[in-house]
Amino acid sequence: MEKNNMKGWLYLLPAVLFLSVFMVYPLIDVFIYSFEEGYNSASQTFFGIGSYNYSYVLHDPYFLQAIKNTFILVVITVPLSTGIALLISVGLSSIKLLKELFQTIYFLPYVTNTLAVGLVFMILFKKTAYTDGLANLVLSWFGGSAVDFISGPYWAKMFVLCFYTVWVVLPFKILILTGALASVNTNLYNAAKVDGTSSFRTFTRITLPMISPSLFYLIITGFIGAFKAYSDAVALFGTDLNAAEMNTIVGYIYDMLYGDSGGYPSYASAAAIILFAIVLTITCINLLVSKKHVHY
Repeated sequence: MEKNNMKGWLYLLPAVLFLSVFMVYPLIDVFIYSFEEGYNSASQTFFGIGSYNYSYVLHDPYFLQAIKNTFILVVITVPLSTGIALLISVGLSSIKLLKELFQTIYFLPYVTNTLAVGLVFMILFKKTAYTDGLANLVLSWFGGSAVDFISGPYWAKMFVLCFYTVWVVLPFKILILTGALASVNTNLYNAAKVDGTSSFRTFTRITLPMISPSLFYLIITGFIGAFKAYSDAVALFGTDLNAAEMNTIVGYIYDMLYGDSGGYPSYASAAAIILFAIVLTITCINLLVSKKHVHY
């Protein structure tokens, strides 16, 4: 028995070392940096230890704007993308003709470069001197006035960012849920048919409980991914996200390190720890909820 335990630890050793060097150590290092006041990366010196970095970040208007944008993005895109993916997956699972073709079409955006998709969205929504964009053309059909979705009002820019985020994450969620639906035991559906159970009740009492682990996985990863959003905003609004009022928490951290306001690793570390605490808290809440609603 002890030999087997030793073998198990030996097999785990490479993964443990990798995680320790590239995840645990950097996290501890960032935590330490976040309390070092006036840290100078060139001389590796600082003049004190305290909570000033956190106070500065939490009172910085740019960071508060980034938190607002990130939370709006999370609250809108995670439930919406998961719900739409579930509906599409159920539809794909119920058709027979050209099923594989439709699955491939829905998966294509996932293998397309994020920035390339962002440029396409920018062309569709951007209002220029020569064209109002396809989105405004559609609006004009319904009597609406042209809106600059890229450089215009805040709500318009947030709409495009949420739309783009849902579009990008949808294919992966469809793939996971389609696989989960295919793994549901058909005997359960046959028994429901014999009992005369309605389609809605079959869906809520059989389908949802059976695919709940996959749904829970997508919700958890969706929250984490949305909180780490950055490239989506850059693809649509460029690198100066503060000027566009569309920065995210990760974007703020990057700016503090390398952007125009860069050179402040202590502030970036404090923002990173705040982000870590937010994601950890929401993940723990999801884990507690999953104990009652996820069926393994």
